[in-house]
Amino acid sequence: MKMNNTIQSLFSKLGVFLLALIFIAGCTSQQQNKKTADLVYVNWAEGIAYTNLAKVVLEDKMGYEVEITSADVGPAYTAIAQGDADAFMETWLPVLHADYYEQFKDDIADLGTVYEGTQSGLVVPEYVEIDKISELNSVRDRFDGEITGIDAGAGVMKTTNQVIEEYNLDYELVQSSGPAMTSALQRAISNEEWIVVTGWKPHWKFGRFDLKFLEQDEDKMLWETGSIHIMGRQNLAQEKPQLAEFLSNMYLTDSELADLMVAINESDEDNEVVAQQWMQNNEDVIEDWIPADAEQAEM
Repeated sequence: MKMNNTIQSLFSKLGVFLLALIFIAGCTSQQQNKKTADLVYVNWAEGIAYTNLAKVVLEDKMGYEVEITSADVGPAYTAIAQGDADAFMETWLPVLHADYYEQFKDDIADLGTVYEGTQSGLVVPEYVEIDKISELNSVRDRFDGEITGIDAGAGVMKTTNQVIEEYNLDYELVQSSGPAMTSALQRAISNEEWIVVTGWKPHWKFGRFDLKFLEQDEDKMLWETGSIHIMGRQNLAQEKPQLAEFLSNMYLTDSELADLMVAINESDEDNEVVAQQWMQNNEDVIEDWIPADAEQAEM
């Protein structure tokens, strides 16, 4: 009788042990099948817009768990170069991020362009009565001797410092942020005051206000038109081929990106909610981004 009880106890414990093994194996399998993406962006209007769009497409259409993180440009490059993030969503080439790209190019992978036709420079309201950078010194007092900038690590800030030196401008470049710059611009325009800011296109401000880029002298062309690229960590295509293919496929025209940026800027809803609504209204845009084998699992 005691022997039978002992055997039953052993079988009972064995059963519990086997169930535990099955549970652990199931959890491990689920963990292995989980698809994740860690995307880094800069707190600029266009990057905010299409990074949130990428997040909702990856989550709703491809079953990913996505984390998006805002960072300054330097730390963003460092994160992908060291493999701490999957992709940096906003590399401006050939000018603004040329130094960063040259520094990190051996440790990152260019996944292609998400937008073509970028433009950067010094921007003023249309009512400002000058048209060229070379005219700035003659109206210094109207601008209080200041150029309103964004975050210090941005490529447009580095180039603006070069412009100040090249054109011998008697101006101070004031560091702020993208949102702070646009707020200062909006306040000045509402009072019809003169203001000069570091500006770039694509940006929703060109759809909201009448603005113009100050022209460069032909012998001092420090800004060029270009494209926005997405950069991945070096081994992304090998470890997460679907994610790499998706990011390579991402592309927005000027009108599409402008529409998305304005929708986000003018809405009181969370950025992700607006991006999801835009995705639902523009299925034809995003359908070509999704790889054919998107249902397969990745680590």
